[in-house]
Amino acid sequence: MTVKFKKLTQTAKIPSYAHPTDSGMDLFSDENIIIPAREWRLVHTGIALALPPKTEGQVRSKSGLALNFGLQVLNSPGTIDTNYRGEICVILHNVSDKEYSVLQGQKIAQLVICPFYTCQVSEVSNLDETDRSTGGFGSTGLL
Repeated sequence: MTVKFKKLTQTAKIPSYAHPTDSGMDLFSDENIIIPAREWRLVHTGIALALPPKTEGQVRSKSGLALNFGLQVLNSPGTIDTNYRGEICVILHNVSDKEYSVLQGQKIAQLVICPFYTCQVSEVSNLDETDRSTGGFGSTGLL
């Protein structure tokens, strides 16, 4: 599968895989920006893409940024639809007590390309019964 990327600025970096077996490719900031403590900012990547049919891009947090600095993708995973051709931006949320300076060219998130299905929607008056039924949050216990 081929995903086409376009630089929108001279300083943008095309996403890349750190290792050949990684599922996510790194997304890079195309700007210097400060994210104050307990706030979020839209971070520009300076790139656009063309996804293959029936795929989506999922923007996810980088574990090192989350663990070491309290930075996470706010709407993780963020969805990039197949027909979107605008700039890819990342909403970074700083959940720490210290401001964080994102540097241009820095890895800020991961992009995973995934297949998806579209479904026919059908309204019904009853749903099939299962052994779980309506058991939801915490219904299976913790141990």
